[in-house]
Amino acid sequence: MRLLLDTHIWLWSLLQPEKLSEHVAAELESAENELWLSPISIWELLILVEKGRVVLDRPAATWIAEVQKAVPIREAPLVKEVAILSRSIDLPHQDPADRFIAATAVVYGLTLVTSDDQILSSKMVSFLPNK
Repeated sequence: MRLLLDTHIWLWSLLQPEKLSEHVAAELESAENELWLSPISIWELLILVEKGRVVLDRPAATWIAEVQKAVPIREAPLVKEVAILSRSIDLPHQDPADRFIAATAVVYGLTLVTSDDQILSSKMVSFLPNK
């Protein structure tokens, strides 16, 4: 399976793995699955660090670079198709990060791993819910 990690799932997998369901944790560990990340998740992390909602033990840019070396994860580039779909995807809110991440899953044919009930309401996205 090709799994796109929502920002919170990515962070939980690294900082608070106890928040992942057993099923999601197993899928993230499976060598049969590809893990993907949107650059929007990195942007969201930087904002969370700036606001003090996430505390890292080193500068964010250093932490991100080290995590990317340690954990095999593919980047899902932010392309024009993602930007266009982000405006019409069937989400009940206008949160730009959620819209970009959900649209990324659709454009790249990825399964989105998330706990976010609002994103899970989309009929356009394939999901692996963390429940």
